[in-house]
Amino acid sequence: MASLGLQLRDYRLTTAEILYHMPDHPHLLQSYLWQELDIAPGYPVLRRFLDFWQANLDGKLHSVKLATHRLITPGEARAVAAEFRWT
Repeated sequence: MASLGLQLRDYRLTTAEILYHMPDHPHLLQSYLWQELDIAPGYPVLRRFLDFWQANLDGKLHSVKLATHRLITPGEARAVAAEFRWT
């Protein structure tokens, strides 16, 4: 249910492809895919993750590619006045 609440507050599914230098072989790049609900344009969740990466992991960041998509659009979310169930 927390996910739905975030989506209603305009959080979007955000996917980042992170390229980083392998610690033992700095001339080689490794790819890591990260995916969370985040809010554009600041992307605070991704920024916290990247800050953590730089502070705690050995692989130096090379680049980050972003893709984002709204899961719920304004036309898809609406209040329901009643619910009918047949058993």
